[in-house]
Amino acid sequence: MKNNASVVYSVFLIIGDFLALVAAFVVAYILRVTLSHRVISADIHATTYLSSFLALLPFWILLFALLGLYSARIHEQRFSELGRLFIGSFIGILFVISYSYLTNTTIFPARLVTIYGFGLAFFFVLLLRTVARGIRRELFSYGIGINNVLLVGDTKITHELMRALTPSNVTGYRVLGVVGGIKNPLKESADYALFADFEQAVRKVGSRLHTIIQAELYRDNEQNNSVLTYAQEHHIAYRFVPGNSELLVGDIQVELFNSVPMIAVNQTSLIGWGRVVKRLFDIAFGGILLLLASPFMLLIALAVKLSDGGPIFFRQQRLSRFDRKVKIFKFRSNRMKYNGLSPEEAFTKMGRPELIKIYRENGDQLENDPRISRVGRFLRRSSLDELPQLINVVRGDISLVGPRALVPEELALYNQRHTILSVKSGLTGLAQISGVRDLRFEERRKLDLYYVQNWSLWNDLIIIAKTVSVVLFHKGTRS
Repeated sequence: MKNNASVVYSVFLIIGDFLALVAAFVVAYILRVTLSHRVISADIHATTYLSSFLALLPFWILLFALLGLYSARIHEQRFSELGRLFIGSFIGILFVISYSYLTNTTIFPARLVTIYGFGLAFFFVLLLRTVARGIRRELFSYGIGINNVLLVGDTKITHELMRALTPSNVTGYRVLGVVGGIKNPLKESADYALFADFEQAVRKVGSRLHTIIQAELYRDNEQNNSVLTYAQEHHIAYRFVPGNSELLVGDIQVELFNSVPMIAVNQTSLIGWGRVVKRLFDIAFGGILLLLASPFMLLIALAVKLSDGGPIFFRQQRLSRFDRKVKIFKFRSNRMKYNGLSPEEAFTKMGRPELIKIYRENGDQLENDPRISRVGRFLRRSSLDELPQLINVVRGDISLVGPRALVPEELALYNQRHTILSVKSGLTGLAQISGVRDLRFEERRKLDLYYVQNWSLWNDLIIIAKTVSVVLFHKGTRS
């Protein structure tokens, strides 16, 4: 039984976007032409103006579609949708301007109509989608548009899926049952049923199913085929989790190898031209940031020097791509007598060895760390101590975005370090924007691993934008 809720929602978005864009340019015309008494550059009647846009807006909607704005994968991710809406609105207004120029047709009665139109288009479409998301979530609470799911298999992934799909009024998914049961049922998902086998499950809930997720493949291929065949015959969405969990986040490509279909899993998607583009981005954007930050860095350097007369920079050896050892620059935040010492050495030197255990158990964090100077405490809290790493970025030691550069002793504890070290370490990354203080070492490395295997320039831009939010509004902590 196919669930058309996602399709209906996408159609609603298409209609809503069209109406929002029409409203944006109508309001832009009213603001500049109708309400303003200033002279306009061209006498374009409202009917002519509106008819021109109605003819061009289908191409604008097509542009939104090409950017994936009507795909569930995008419109269910708020930040990704926001960025694409801005890009789509900008390219859309450029398309209208280009059409006007190439056809020698005057569309805008004044330049401000163009600016108003762009700003209002982005705002109205974003507002429409915010309202639509709220309405959809409200409908979920009434059971409308819910996608009913059957989980097949009793694995650790089953538990993760149960958590990810709960609660249904937020996610839009409802787990009807688990084939094979799960050994430690989740309290928040107590309304699902347990089934001994797949045949029993489809007898009980088959008529209500929309999606089957196979979290564990059977050793008997006939059993696996029966699950897939049932899904195909009844037009039910089917997904399976590969036995090798690395395939979950790997860069997967399906290719023909000497006429044999194969799945290729690359260690990272940051290969070929991707590396070139990322390096050019680091040089250009990192260079601009370094130039803008230079005056602040001079003031910070003076403050550090005057605080206790010690060195301005703290240099530490870290690992980057292909196990390359690099010297990372930071403004010194520790008191001079503890500078260059490991946490164990510093706490022992100050006569407080009991802090070593607290520091490590708290994820290498310590409230009111006695090693840190007054100036250093401000620098760390504001993340300004990281600014000198822009020098490392421009030099090519690290990248703007990537896994956190770790000391060799730390990374030696992680058995997938070679995958993480297949790309350059970064000034910021997923861990830094994900509430690092609440993440254990393993969780941080899991985020690093995901980044390595799912790199894209778009994701880099999102991480940079979120980093700015974290630094300015303190919506997270640092690693």
